Amino acid sequence: MKINFVCYNVFSMKYILKGKVFGRVQKVGFRAFTKDIADSLGIQGYVKNLDDGSVEFEAIGEKEALEIFLEKLKEGPKYAFVSDIKYKMEVFEDEDYPKSFDILY
Repeated sequence: MKINFVCYNVFSMKYILKGKVFGRVQKVGFRAFTKDIADSLGIQGYVKNLDDGSVEFEAIGEKEALEIFLEKLKEGPKYAFVSDIKYKMEVFEDEDYPKSFDILY
């Protein structure tokens, strides 16, 4: 009998965190705040304003870094008010991912 094992290196495994931030999050420096956090944590992806007044983000990185990133987003910059964040996190299996975190317009 042959047994196949799948072994994951959890220390270098990438995850993707996708979400939307609601509240007073536009015209308060939220995107720049988000980029600064992502850059400091080694996270790749993007952030952009949506027409409905929310902010969308997609972040790729190690799970622990993404959890810190999410906690910081809940705080927001000085003049923001975050009422809610809807998000999902899953294992990122694509080998082709952005090499930076960008503000999209």
